[in-house]
Amino acid sequence: MRSLFRYAVQMSLVLAGVLAALTQGQAIPPIINDEGGAVSITGTLHYTNPFFTSGVAQPLVIMEDQAGFVDRNVSFLMPVESQTLGQITSDFSHSPFTYSLTLPAVPKGTPRDVDHDDIAEIGVQIFAIAYWNNTFGDPYLEARDLFGGGWSTAYASTRISAEAETYREIIGGKLLVYAPDDQQGFPSGFGDDDLLFTGDEPTVRLPQGYTLVNLDADPFTFDRSANPVIDLIEGEGARADDFSTLAYTQAFDAMIAKMRVEYAFTEYKNIDWDAKIAEFRPRFLDAENNKSSLEYQRALHDFALSIPDGHVGVPLVFSDVQRDYGSGLGMAIHETDDGRALVTYIMAGGPADKAGIREQAEILTLNGLPIAEAIDAAVPPNGPFSTEQNLRLEQVRWVMRFPSSTKVKIRYRNAGDDLETATTIQSVGEWASYDASGQNPKLTGFEIPVYYRILDSGCGYVKIYAFDENSLLTMQLWERMIQTLKDQGVGCLVIDMRQNGGGSGFLANQMAAYFFDESLPLGNTSYYDKSLGTFYNDPNTVHYFFLPPIEMRYHGRIAVLVGPDCYSACEFFAYDMTQQDRAVIVGQYPSGGLGGSVEDFFMPEGILFRFTVGRAVDANGEIHIEGKGIVPTVRVPVTAETLFSAGDPILEAAEDYFATGF
Repeated sequence: MRSLFRYAVQMSLVLAGVLAALTQGQAIPPIINDEGGAVSITGTLHYTNPFFTSGVAQPLVIMEDQAGFVDRNVSFLMPVESQTLGQITSDFSHSPFTYSLTLPAVPKGTPRDVDHDDIAEIGVQIFAIAYWNNTFGDPYLEARDLFGGGWSTAYASTRISAEAETYREIIGGKLLVYAPDDQQGFPSGFGDDDLLFTGDEPTVRLPQGYTLVNLDADPFTFDRSANPVIDLIEGEGARADDFSTLAYTQAFDAMIAKMRVEYAFTEYKNIDWDAKIAEFRPRFLDAENNKSSLEYQRALHDFALSIPDGHVGVPLVFSDVQRDYGSGLGMAIHETDDGRALVTYIMAGGPADKAGIREQAEILTLNGLPIAEAIDAAVPPNGPFSTEQNLRLEQVRWVMRFPSSTKVKIRYRNAGDDLETATTIQSVGEWASYDASGQNPKLTGFEIPVYYRILDSGCGYVKIYAFDENSLLTMQLWERMIQTLKDQGVGCLVIDMRQNGGGSGFLANQMAAYFFDESLPLGNTSYYDKSLGTFYNDPNTVHYFFLPPIEMRYHGRIAVLVGPDCYSACEFFAYDMTQQDRAVIVGQYPSGGLGGSVEDFFMPEGILFRFTVGRAVDANGEIHIEGKGIVPTVRVPVTAETLFSAGDPILEAAEDYFATGF
């Protein structure tokens, strides 16, 4: 027995020596608040980005598995079993919101051995606490929710580099680490290369259980509180710049300094920022000296109008719009392909009606100018516009708007009459004619994001109103439609995009994916990088389809209806549908030509200013939408016949295409 006891003691000493050798240089670090490790977490997220809540229906705070970051694998998909969900405990729609998260006794993350001692060990599970929006499938996050995988770059407990050389690297914040025993190593600093998990970091041994690691301390600090507070970080790339507290000229200078380097299309649109300063800064200075909010708002609005980009803008100065454009003649016109201006709307009892002008009349002159020249001179206040086509269409609308009680001279010819008539009409306060002058019926606000039905021809019809509505509802309706089409054997589908103002380009891409069997490269978006001093296309952010299950893919024939009110994400969807000639594009006009990603920042007087920061390009690196739009492959002419058709000529053209294949 003594011999066995002596042998056991000797072996324990040997094992202790081996263990000491293995853990040499890995002492347990000083512990803050040693309460045995975290049991639950609470925290707050302050957000400033105006788009943060857009389309969000199922916001989540989760334990985000960081094995993808350890491996530098941007396609890493955190396992569902690792996704411990928290609860949002205040009003998500107002910043800040709060959350709580109860930790599992033993998490199911992906272990990684990160002490780089060349000895295979169990390793640790590493988590960030992160905000996500769930759109697809069940309440847990899948590839599409995760934008293809990786790790959070904003709205998480970690701070992430936005510079090209260290893009997506964790550079600060907090990580929650779980060690299965007290023999696992973890870095206590970033090391000589200032990067995490690269092998040059000093390491320490963690106690068993949860430890909160503060990466902003040097060396890192290790917290074993039972109920730590972990606030989430909005991140530099997501945080909105705020110039609202500056004087008018200071805010203008800050705006120019920002746009000079970050605006995506300076060269493409030949923007001369020094010329902008010379033209507009004196107006901002006058507004400041005169303490005139109205002068300032006018200067800011006119500055936005001077940049030919439909994504650029500020709210209208409504008092000026009402003063200069608040009256009409009770008449709307449209311009045909052959240059005629035909009356398409007459308000019953309005000035034009009383003057004897009838629908289908041709307007010849306006205040002595040929109507085409009058249209040329019109300046729509609701710009700017990315394409000449959209500018012209809005000029046609606004040329018939006047200050109150303006006397307007018109020469016209009613349909069927040989004689021209000259008359003078006085404008009245009405907006009905303006509403009737658009390309599409005015929306009511009661539209659901995806509406579908079966046409008399037997084809399916779906109208997508936006990509910034409730994303969960949008996808539920979309998938129900796809399933219904397949169940009923519907072989053709018309997708109406004519009143879609855009939203999430990613959502648009993934809805288009239901019509494909390949995960095609769709292009990329470049952004200004401070460290490089230029725009940068990250090869890791190429846009692809994430294909739905094969049973949810639709293989019937497709026509996509576009028009000038199809903007931004709407155009990306339409572009996607041109890949592999998957759909025919039908319309009278191209889409709006808004090909980029936008950012908002705050200016004085509570004004939010928007501009384009992301330069969208196709798979060949070429600008493909901005200033061009998606051009119909089946063009419906703008003629008297189509303007005054009792039906929908564009939809009918799509149905004719299915019937004849022209």
